[in-house]
Amino acid sequence: MKRLRHKQEIIFLFGKLFKQLRLYNKSMKLQARAQEVITLLEKEYPVFETALDWEEPWQLVAAVLLSAQTTDENINRVTKTLFKKYPTPQAIANASIKELEQDIYSTGYYKAKAKNLKGMCTALVTEHNGVVPDSLAQLITLPGVGRKTANVVLHVLHDKREGIVMDTHIARVTHRLGFTKEKHPLKGEQTMMRILPNTQWKEWGDLLIQHGRKVCHARKPHCEKCVLSDICPTGKTILKTRAKTTPHPES
Repeated sequence: MKRLRHKQEIIFLFGKLFKQLRLYNKSMKLQARAQEVITLLEKEYPVFETALDWEEPWQLVAAVLLSAQTTDENINRVTKTLFKKYPTPQAIANASIKELEQDIYSTGYYKAKAKNLKGMCTALVTEHNGVVPDSLAQLITLPGVGRKTANVVLHVLHDKREGIVMDTHIARVTHRLGFTKEKHPLKGEQTMMRILPNTQWKEWGDLLIQHGRKVCHARKPHCEKCVLSDICPTGKTILKTRAKTTPHPES
């Protein structure tokens, strides 16, 4: 009995060790591929600047907060007038909800956004003396500010990396590249935080958001001209499918 039990323990330990080695090898491969993605995209997008227009720190928070489910171009058109009408967070805090709703109507979801915008500015004034916090924990206490907005603010304003921005573009490209099967942004962010060193968390977001906007579109990605097509499992599948369905000219 003792020999049998000892043998079972050895088999269990070897099984556990084998599983750990397999996970380690998978992790190393993902890390290597992530570095390849960064290298290729750096050549495509050597310069990155946030597409949102802002001058004061609170304006960046407001612009990112309003940017959900709309384009940066639209937000810039809205905030150009909005920030002139309300030059300080105090001014927005004092504004009526109905008026704010009209001011930001074209951004979509204007009722919820107006409520969050007013709440965020009120919190800045009453709890932070009008100063934008410099930590993720404090930023996500502001109304309407989730992890995505907080990470953008930390990266741009404070050059701090407490997480990875995971907007719809970044999440989509990350998923298509096969780094994560998670659909939930937080789980996808946590996966990439384990794969990448924190010095590259901001860079990952900057590069993938540009690639998502210009090449890896949601409905019809331009895989034919994608620099990642050789290492993208989704891209390979799409290209094979398109090759089969594309009619060949008669010889």
